[in-house]
Amino acid sequence: MLGLVPSASLFGIDGHAVTVEVHISSGLPSFTVVGSPDASCREARDRVRAALLSSGCEWPLQRVTVNLAPPTVRKVGPGLDLAIAVAMLVASGQITQQAVGDRSFLGELGLDGAVRPVAGTLCLTDALGTGALVLPVPSAVEAGLVGDRILHPVRNLAEVVACLEGADPWPVPSPIEVAPPPPPTDDLADVRGQPVARFALEVAAAGGHHLLLLGPPGAGKTMLAARLPGVLPPLSDGEALQTTRVHSAAGLALPTGGLIRIPPFRAPHHGASAVALVGGGTALLRPGEISAAHNGVLFLDELAEFPPRVLDALRQPLEEGAVRVARAVASVSLPARFLLVAAMNPCPCGYGSRPGGCRCTDSARARYARRLSGPLLDRFDLRVEVTRPSVEDLLGHQPGESSASVARRVAEVRDLAVRRGVRSNSELPARRLDEVAPLSHDATRLLTDVLRSGRLSARGLHRVRRVARTIADLSGAPHEIGAAHVATALGLRVDPALDQPAPVELAG
Repeated sequence: MLGLVPSASLFGIDGHAVTVEVHISSGLPSFTVVGSPDASCREARDRVRAALLSSGCEWPLQRVTVNLAPPTVRKVGPGLDLAIAVAMLVASGQITQQAVGDRSFLGELGLDGAVRPVAGTLCLTDALGTGALVLPVPSAVEAGLVGDRILHPVRNLAEVVACLEGADPWPVPSPIEVAPPPPPTDDLADVRGQPVARFALEVAAAGGHHLLLLGPPGAGKTMLAARLPGVLPPLSDGEALQTTRVHSAAGLALPTGGLIRIPPFRAPHHGASAVALVGGGTALLRPGEISAAHNGVLFLDELAEFPPRVLDALRQPLEEGAVRVARAVASVSLPARFLLVAAMNPCPCGYGSRPGGCRCTDSARARYARRLSGPLLDRFDLRVEVTRPSVEDLLGHQPGESSASVARRVAEVRDLAVRRGVRSNSELPARRLDEVAPLSHDATRLLTDVLRSGRLSARGLHRVRRVARTIADLSGAPHEIGAAHVATALGLRVDPALDQPAPVELAG
């Protein structure tokens, strides 16, 4: 006999519809899975067998063949367990094919028959048809984000069998809990002093410009970066859904309401591998940290401690807003449009910016500098030196400007960018800069001098003009970009001479 049950499998951040076909025939007892399954799919035999027996069902002592169609799509993960179990019940005659109807089934089976959630439920639900969907109870909120779908959340296989036999009605999802207010974020008012770094942070948030903070330990680099999400505007409906899809596919925790509304903040350790950062690594081709930071912030603390190969893997995603992970079996494109913020010390000992404070040899500083390639540094629109705050700033009682005040200005600049047809000024194409960021005569002369000196590349020129556009928007300047805006943009783009010896303080 033959049983057919619809389901879905995850690949990257996309779900693919799968038809689970189970055929039972006479012959020596065996269980074979075909249709491009991975190891976790082939292991379904033991999970399904134990779950069926634990639920009071029979395990057929015959030749069982499971086909996962279409065979051109690789099937990954245990999410097909429930569909295989139901198709086996149909094929063995314990339930009828008519009882299944147009329902789809998603879920991993425990040995006791429990139906467990799987990663990527949002993506998998989107790939299935309009019929009813049977899935684990914890996944109902996530699946409900897709739209008007009939959902049947179940707890175990015995409950599924009872509903298919008509003994019990199909369960309906519980009302969605009202999401609690998000926890308060760190406030910029906590940062004492640091006027230049604070302004650079505001420019980065308003224009979506990548930021590098360079300074000694204890200067407040990490403290500043951690407060960046608090000044960014909330995600739009489209951005929230796309970010939630990525987090769902990566198996990351979602908020109570299911939808991610606050820009994500990801801060991987400097020991992370290239696969952990970019994605891939398994047949599933899971999203990496840069995709998890999509529409949010990727913070790389101790930037120079990351392996150079890992850092150079960021160059293409920074330009294109996506990463294409290619493997021998398949390739996938993952979204990766994020705001990169990095922090690093000026030298290995950390005190290269203090006169007489550096203890590093010239060779050690040269090795430290070689960890950052020129093309990667060129992709930072803002490169700011952060010094330690003064005693008066630290012990003073005057708090800095709050995140709420800065966030209002950031939102206004972002609205201007939307009217120009982009999400932020950093996404303005070079061909439109003469239109949306025209230069005054003095600004043109200033940039001409900088270009002739060789301190700025063609890509750097476009980035400086975009930053100048953001600075002009923050100051409420008219359409034209003035020399002051360009000078400020250049001033926020210092060249970190990491391989140069620190200045020596002469005594007496």
